[in-house]
Amino acid sequence: MIPFNKPYLTGKEAHYMYQAALSGKLSGNGIFTKKCQAALEAKYGFKKTLLTTSCTDALEMAAILIDTKPGDEIIIPSYTFVSTANPFILRGATVVFADSGVSNPNIDTALLESLITPRTKAIVPVHYAGIACDMEKIMQLADKHGLFVIEDAAQAIDSSFNGRPLGSIGHLAAFSFHETKNIIAGEGGMLAINDDRFVERAEIIWEKGTNRSAFFRGEIDKYGWVDIGSSFLPSEVIAAFLYAQIENIADIQQQRKHLWEIYLRELNSLKDRITLPFIPEYATNNAHMFYIVCQDIAVRQALIAWLKERDVYAVFHYLSLHKSPFYHDKHDGRNLPQSDYYSDRLVRLPLFYELTEEQVLHITGSIREFFEKN
Repeated sequence: MIPFNKPYLTGKEAHYMYQAALSGKLSGNGIFTKKCQAALEAKYGFKKTLLTTSCTDALEMAAILIDTKPGDEIIIPSYTFVSTANPFILRGATVVFADSGVSNPNIDTALLESLITPRTKAIVPVHYAGIACDMEKIMQLADKHGLFVIEDAAQAIDSSFNGRPLGSIGHLAAFSFHETKNIIAGEGGMLAINDDRFVERAEIIWEKGTNRSAFFRGEIDKYGWVDIGSSFLPSEVIAAFLYAQIENIADIQQQRKHLWEIYLRELNSLKDRITLPFIPEYATNNAHMFYIVCQDIAVRQALIAWLKERDVYAVFHYLSLHKSPFYHDKHDGRNLPQSDYYSDRLVRLPLFYELTEEQVLHITGSIREFFEKN
């Protein structure tokens, strides 16, 4: 069976984890945490980064930083993972779901302004498959209406919008290093802070609501509880694993893009039967995911079953959050046809570093065979 995903080890993960253990500090914010944060700040131009135990935690920190309160409205796409919504629900806010666009699953910026009310506090665009949302339009709307922008860049490491790294454009951004992402730590994430007013408080929230980090830098003579916060820091073992991945990101990205291009080339002949990924001119492709969109749910399900019979594990993706058991009776009742369109039709194909060209050709050949027979 060709799995959907296989975590890739560069070869130095265990060595760095051993170094972390020998350092005598495993609890977080040690040498490997600082190395990861410094490397990512230098490479992508983030003003400040803080490693977290997950992208969900990074988004929870963002929700606290913008002082999300009951009565606030937060605009997010319906076609996303529940982690995009949960941090704001936990703070008592109302989630206002936006539809996806016609060309790809990203948020439809043409409809965004119609969703803004006096209670709107933030827009949370999700860069689906690592492909940039139209950040120029989103930031213009945010500036016009005095809103915060929090980029859900879970899938978007090493991708950009008009030459600017994703995650460096909004006021805040959240990344994932889950084992299914391009660079991984098993579980793990990062908050990127691009607005000066959030830098000091973010570190306090990160340290359970204390000014502990400032104390250890010698900036204050004692530390205490000064704000709300939680235990958002990952251990040094997680950071050590991640650092090996960061060191090898160029090689990882090169291989993923190579496999992505083979998928595109081999499936191009089916473009009248399936929809292939669309990348706008302003966006780059970080090869996080290769997906296809089928004609309807019946074709999607039949294709997944067909591939499974040929030892290929392909999967569908999100179910529209506005129709979820938890939130459907809280949704305002608007139809979001494009979100439902992708929920019913999108198929994700295996894509990971150690996937071979021969395996990609087997997958694409099996897909072509399916459509020849159906």
